Amino acid sequence: MAKNKRQGRAAREAVVERVDGGVAELRPDRDRSRGWTLLLDGAPQSHVDLDDPGYLDFEYQRRLGHVIDLAAPPKQPLHVVHLGGGAFTLARYAAATRPRSTQQVVELDGPLVQLVRRELPLDPNARIRVRSTDARAGLAKIPEGWADLIIADVFNGARTPAHLTSKEFLTEVRTALKPTGWYAANLTDGPPLTHLRGQIATAAAVFPELALAAEPTVLRGRRFGNAVLVGAAVPLPVAELTRRVAGDGYAGRVESGRRLVEFAGGAGVVTDVDAVASPGPPGGVFG
Repeated sequence: MAKNKRQGRAAREAVVERVDGGVAELRPDRDRSRGWTLLLDGAPQSHVDLDDPGYLDFEYQRRLGHVIDLAAPPKQPLHVVHLGGGAFTLARYAAATRPRSTQQVVELDGPLVQLVRRELPLDPNARIRVRSTDARAGLAKIPEGWADLIIADVFNGARTPAHLTSKEFLTEVRTALKPTGWYAANLTDGPPLTHLRGQIATAAAVFPELALAAEPTVLRGRRFGNAVLVGAAVPLPVAELTRRVAGDGYAGRVESGRRLVEFAGGAGVVTDVDAVASPGPPGGVFG
Protein backbone atom coordinates (compact mmCIF):
# COMPACT_ATOMS: atom_id res chain seq x y z
CA MET A 1 0.00 0.00 0.00
CA ALA A 2 1.16 3.54 -0.72
CA LYS A 3 1.99 5.96 2.08
CA ASN A 4 -0.77 8.21 3.38
CA LYS A 5 -0.20 11.94 2.95
CA ARG A 6 -2.84 14.62 3.38
CA GLN A 7 -3.39 17.11 0.58
CA GLY A 8 -2.18 19.97 2.79
CA ARG A 9 1.36 18.67 2.96
CA ALA A 10 3.98 19.99 0.58
CA ALA A 11 4.89 16.66 -1.03
CA ARG A 12 1.69 14.96 -2.07
CA GLU A 13 1.63 11.23 -2.54
CA ALA A 14 -1.12 8.83 -3.47
CA VAL A 15 -3.43 7.54 -0.76
CA VAL A 16 -4.33 3.89 -1.23
CA GLU A 17 -6.76 1.97 0.96
CA ARG A 18 -8.94 -1.10 0.65
CA VAL A 19 -12.65 -0.29 0.65
CA ASP A 20 -15.71 -2.45 0.16
CA GLY A 21 -15.57 -2.01 -3.62
CA GLY A 22 -11.90 -2.98 -3.95
CA VAL A 23 -8.71 -0.95 -3.76
CA ALA A 24 -9.29 2.80 -3.75
CA GLU A 25 -6.53 5.18 -4.75
CA LEU A 26 -6.54 8.95 -4.44
CA ARG A 27 -3.92 10.07 -6.94
CA PRO A 28 -2.68 13.69 -6.89
CA ASP A 29 -3.14 15.74 -10.05
CA ARG A 30 0.30 17.11 -10.89
CA ASP A 31 -1.23 19.97 -12.89
CA ARG A 32 -3.56 21.23 -10.18
CA SER A 33 -2.19 21.91 -6.71
CA ARG A 34 -5.22 20.50 -4.88
CA GLY A 35 -6.59 18.24 -7.55
CA TRP A 36 -7.13 14.52 -6.99
CA THR A 37 -8.33 11.56 -9.05
CA LEU A 38 -10.18 8.70 -7.39
CA LEU A 39 -9.54 5.25 -8.86
CA LEU A 40 -11.13 1.94 -7.84
CA ASP A 41 -9.16 -1.15 -8.78
CA GLY A 42 -7.27 1.00 -11.27
CA ALA A 43 -10.37 2.40 -13.00
CA PRO A 44 -10.75 6.21 -12.83
CA GLN A 45 -13.96 7.16 -11.03
CA SER A 46 -13.88 10.86 -10.17
CA HIS A 47 -11.71 13.95 -10.24
CA VAL A 48 -11.89 16.71 -7.63
CA ASP A 49 -10.18 20.08 -7.35
CA LEU A 50 -10.61 21.25 -3.77
CA ASP A 51 -9.70 24.82 -4.76
CA ASP A 52 -12.09 24.88 -7.70
CA PRO A 53 -15.12 22.59 -7.25
CA GLY A 54 -16.60 24.12 -10.40
CA TYR A 55 -13.88 22.43 -12.45
CA LEU A 56 -14.98 19.12 -14.00
CA ASP A 57 -12.14 17.13 -15.55
CA PHE A 58 -13.92 13.98 -16.75
CA GLU A 59 -16.01 14.40 -19.89
CA TYR A 60 -19.03 12.49 -18.57
CA GLN A 61 -19.01 14.60 -15.41
CA ARG A 62 -18.81 17.73 -17.53
CA ARG A 63 -21.95 16.60 -19.34
CA LEU A 64 -23.69 15.95 -16.05
CA GLY A 65 -22.50 19.43 -15.05
CA HIS A 66 -24.34 20.81 -18.08
CA VAL A 67 -27.47 19.07 -16.80
CA ILE A 68 -27.04 20.70 -13.38
CA ASP A 69 -26.55 24.06 -15.10
CA LEU A 70 -29.69 23.71 -17.21
CA ALA A 71 -32.05 22.14 -14.67
CA ALA A 72 -33.11 25.59 -13.42
CA PRO A 73 -32.17 29.26 -13.87
CA PRO A 74 -28.56 30.06 -12.86
CA LYS A 75 -27.80 30.20 -9.13
CA GLN A 76 -31.25 28.91 -8.19
CA PRO A 77 -30.90 26.39 -5.34
CA LEU A 78 -31.93 22.83 -6.13
CA HIS A 79 -32.91 19.71 -4.25
CA VAL A 80 -30.53 17.11 -5.69
CA VAL A 81 -30.14 13.39 -5.03
CA HIS A 82 -26.89 11.71 -6.08
CA LEU A 83 -27.12 7.93 -6.36
CA GLY A 84 -23.47 6.95 -6.17
CA GLY A 85 -21.02 9.20 -4.40
CA GLY A 86 -17.48 8.59 -5.61
CA ALA A 87 -15.49 11.62 -4.52
CA PHE A 88 -18.70 13.75 -4.34
CA THR A 89 -17.55 15.67 -7.43
CA LEU A 90 -20.99 16.60 -8.71
CA ALA A 91 -22.36 17.40 -5.26
CA ARG A 92 -19.42 19.80 -4.80
CA TYR A 93 -20.12 21.28 -8.23
CA ALA A 94 -23.80 21.88 -7.48
CA ALA A 95 -22.94 23.42 -4.10
CA ALA A 96 -20.46 25.79 -5.77
CA THR A 97 -22.63 26.78 -8.73
CA ARG A 98 -25.98 26.77 -6.91
CA PRO A 99 -25.38 27.96 -3.33
CA ARG A 100 -27.96 26.96 -0.73
CA SER A 101 -28.87 23.81 -2.65
CA THR A 102 -29.92 20.89 -0.48
CA GLN A 103 -28.33 17.61 -1.55
CA GLN A 104 -28.39 13.97 -0.55
CA VAL A 105 -25.64 11.57 -1.60
CA VAL A 106 -26.33 7.83 -1.43
CA GLU A 107 -23.16 5.72 -1.50
CA LEU A 108 -23.15 2.07 -0.44
CA ASP A 109 -19.40 1.85 0.18
CA GLY A 110 -19.01 3.12 3.76
CA PRO A 111 -15.18 2.85 3.90
CA LEU A 112 -14.96 4.82 0.63
CA VAL A 113 -17.15 7.55 2.11
CA GLN A 114 -14.87 7.71 5.15
CA LEU A 115 -11.76 7.88 2.97
CA VAL A 116 -13.13 10.71 0.84
CA ARG A 117 -14.45 12.63 3.82
CA ARG A 118 -11.07 12.39 5.54
CA GLU A 119 -8.79 13.18 2.61
CA LEU A 120 -11.05 15.41 0.50
CA PRO A 121 -13.33 17.07 3.05
CA LEU A 122 -16.57 18.68 1.96
CA ASP A 123 -17.21 22.36 2.51
CA PRO A 124 -18.79 22.44 5.98
CA ASN A 125 -21.19 25.14 4.77
CA ALA A 126 -22.52 23.00 1.94
CA ARG A 127 -25.88 21.39 2.57
CA ILE A 128 -24.78 17.89 1.61
CA ARG A 129 -25.97 14.83 3.53
CA VAL A 130 -24.26 11.50 2.83
CA ARG A 131 -25.96 8.16 3.47
CA SER A 132 -24.02 4.89 3.32
CA THR A 133 -26.65 2.55 1.92
CA ASP A 134 -27.76 0.90 -1.31
CA ALA A 135 -28.87 3.38 -3.97
CA ARG A 136 -32.36 1.97 -4.34
CA ALA A 137 -32.84 1.70 -0.59
CA GLY A 138 -31.70 5.29 -0.20
CA LEU A 139 -33.99 6.42 -3.01
CA ALA A 140 -36.94 4.86 -1.17
CA LYS A 141 -36.30 7.26 1.73
CA ILE A 142 -36.60 10.37 -0.46
CA PRO A 143 -40.00 12.03 0.07
CA GLU A 144 -42.37 11.89 -2.87
CA GLY A 145 -41.94 14.91 -5.15
CA TRP A 146 -38.88 16.23 -3.26
CA ALA A 147 -36.11 16.30 -5.87
CA ASP A 148 -35.46 18.77 -8.66
CA LEU A 149 -32.75 16.48 -10.01
CA ILE A 150 -31.70 12.88 -9.43
CA ILE A 151 -28.32 11.81 -10.78
CA ALA A 152 -27.46 8.11 -11.02
CA ASP A 153 -23.75 7.29 -11.27
CA VAL A 154 -23.52 3.91 -9.56
CA PHE A 155 -20.92 1.28 -10.39
CA ASN A 156 -19.90 -1.94 -8.70
CA GLY A 157 -16.75 -3.36 -10.22
CA ALA A 158 -17.12 -0.95 -13.19
CA ARG A 159 -20.68 -2.23 -13.84
CA THR A 160 -24.04 -0.65 -13.02
CA PRO A 161 -25.92 -3.07 -10.70
CA ALA A 162 -28.88 -4.82 -12.32
CA HIS A 163 -31.48 -3.49 -9.86
CA LEU A 164 -30.66 0.06 -10.96
CA THR A 165 -31.48 -0.59 -14.63
CA SER A 166 -35.17 -1.52 -14.50
CA LYS A 167 -38.48 0.19 -15.19
CA GLU A 168 -39.45 -0.35 -11.56
CA PHE A 169 -36.33 1.52 -10.43
CA LEU A 170 -37.03 4.42 -12.80
CA THR A 171 -40.64 4.54 -11.62
CA GLU A 172 -39.32 5.02 -8.07
CA VAL A 173 -37.04 7.77 -9.42
CA ARG A 174 -39.96 9.58 -11.01
CA THR A 175 -41.95 9.32 -7.78
CA ALA A 176 -39.16 11.10 -5.89
CA LEU A 177 -38.96 13.87 -8.51
CA LYS A 178 -41.01 17.03 -8.60
CA PRO A 179 -43.35 17.19 -11.62
CA THR A 180 -40.77 19.41 -13.32
CA GLY A 181 -37.79 17.39 -12.08
CA TRP A 182 -35.10 15.74 -14.19
CA TYR A 183 -33.34 12.40 -14.05
CA ALA A 184 -29.79 11.98 -15.38
CA ALA A 185 -27.78 8.77 -15.54
CA ASN A 186 -24.18 7.99 -16.40
CA LEU A 187 -24.32 4.84 -18.52
CA THR A 188 -21.45 2.83 -19.99
CA ASP A 189 -21.51 0.41 -22.88
CA GLY A 190 -19.64 -0.76 -25.94
CA PRO A 191 -20.41 -2.50 -29.21
CA PRO A 192 -23.14 -3.56 -29.99
CA LEU A 193 -24.68 -1.13 -27.44
CA THR A 194 -27.33 -3.61 -26.28
CA HIS A 195 -27.34 -2.26 -22.73
CA LEU A 196 -27.54 1.39 -23.78
CA ARG A 197 -30.41 0.76 -26.20
CA GLY A 198 -32.28 -1.14 -23.50
CA GLN A 199 -31.81 1.70 -21.03
CA ILE A 200 -33.21 4.19 -23.54
CA ALA A 201 -36.27 2.01 -24.13
CA THR A 202 -36.75 1.55 -20.39
CA ALA A 203 -36.46 5.26 -19.66
CA ALA A 204 -38.91 6.02 -22.49
CA ALA A 205 -41.48 3.86 -20.71
CA VAL A 206 -41.29 6.18 -17.68
CA PHE A 207 -40.27 9.61 -18.98
CA PRO A 208 -41.95 11.21 -22.01
CA GLU A 209 -38.97 13.49 -22.69
CA LEU A 210 -35.46 12.07 -23.24
CA ALA A 211 -32.06 13.20 -24.45
CA LEU A 212 -28.79 11.28 -24.76
CA ALA A 213 -25.31 12.85 -24.83
CA ALA A 214 -22.13 10.99 -25.79
CA GLU A 215 -19.13 11.09 -28.07
CA PRO A 216 -19.96 10.14 -31.67
CA THR A 217 -17.58 7.16 -31.61
CA VAL A 218 -19.51 5.71 -28.67
CA LEU A 219 -22.88 6.32 -30.32
CA ARG A 220 -21.63 4.64 -33.50
CA GLY A 221 -20.64 1.58 -31.47
CA ARG A 222 -16.95 1.89 -32.27
CA ARG A 223 -15.66 1.89 -28.72
CA PHE A 224 -16.65 1.43 -25.08
CA GLY A 225 -17.51 4.68 -23.31
CA ASN A 226 -19.90 6.83 -21.33
CA ALA A 227 -23.29 8.21 -22.31
CA VAL A 228 -25.44 10.56 -20.25
CA LEU A 229 -29.18 9.90 -20.46
CA VAL A 230 -31.59 12.62 -19.31
CA GLY A 231 -35.28 12.06 -18.69
CA ALA A 232 -38.14 14.32 -17.63
CA ALA A 233 -41.89 14.77 -17.79
CA VAL A 234 -41.41 18.28 -19.20
CA PRO A 235 -39.63 19.44 -22.38
CA LEU A 236 -35.84 19.48 -22.09
CA PRO A 237 -33.64 22.33 -23.40
CA VAL A 238 -32.19 20.07 -26.08
CA ALA A 239 -30.81 22.87 -28.26
CA GLU A 240 -28.80 24.41 -25.41
CA LEU A 241 -27.63 21.02 -24.17
CA THR A 242 -26.51 20.20 -27.71
CA ARG A 243 -24.56 23.45 -27.93
CA ARG A 244 -22.78 22.85 -24.64
CA VAL A 245 -21.96 19.22 -25.34
CA ALA A 246 -20.59 20.14 -28.77
CA GLY A 247 -18.26 22.63 -27.09
CA ASP A 248 -16.71 20.11 -24.69
CA GLY A 249 -13.03 19.22 -24.97
CA TYR A 250 -14.06 15.96 -26.63
CA ALA A 251 -17.02 17.21 -28.64
CA GLY A 252 -20.15 15.16 -28.04
CA ARG A 253 -23.46 14.71 -29.78
CA VAL A 254 -27.00 14.84 -28.39
CA GLU A 255 -29.82 12.66 -29.68
CA SER A 256 -33.47 13.18 -28.81
CA GLY A 257 -36.96 12.68 -30.16
CA ARG A 258 -37.41 10.46 -33.21
CA ARG A 259 -33.67 10.01 -33.73
CA LEU A 260 -33.28 8.67 -30.19
CA VAL A 261 -36.18 6.25 -30.70
CA GLU A 262 -34.51 5.04 -33.90
CA PHE A 263 -31.21 4.69 -32.07
CA ALA A 264 -32.87 2.44 -29.47
CA GLY A 265 -33.74 0.16 -32.38
CA GLY A 266 -36.80 -1.50 -30.88
CA ALA A 267 -35.02 -2.64 -27.70
CA GLY A 268 -37.27 -4.07 -25.00
CA VAL A 269 -38.09 -2.52 -21.64
CA VAL A 270 -35.98 -3.89 -18.78
CA THR A 271 -37.85 -5.08 -15.68
CA ASP A 272 -36.70 -6.30 -12.27
CA VAL A 273 -37.30 -9.86 -13.43
CA ASP A 274 -34.90 -9.76 -16.39
CA ALA A 275 -32.48 -6.98 -15.41
CA VAL A 276 -28.75 -7.64 -15.65
CA ALA A 277 -25.74 -5.52 -14.75
CA SER A 278 -24.23 -3.33 -17.43
CA PRO A 279 -21.28 -4.85 -19.33
CA GLY A 280 -17.83 -4.32 -17.89
CA PRO A 281 -15.18 -2.45 -19.86
CA PRO A 282 -12.91 -4.49 -22.11
CA GLY A 283 -9.35 -5.15 -20.97
CA GLY A 284 -6.94 -2.29 -21.51
CA VAL A 285 -9.53 0.51 -21.44
CA PHE A 286 -7.93 2.06 -18.37
CA GLY A 287 -4.33 1.32 -19.30
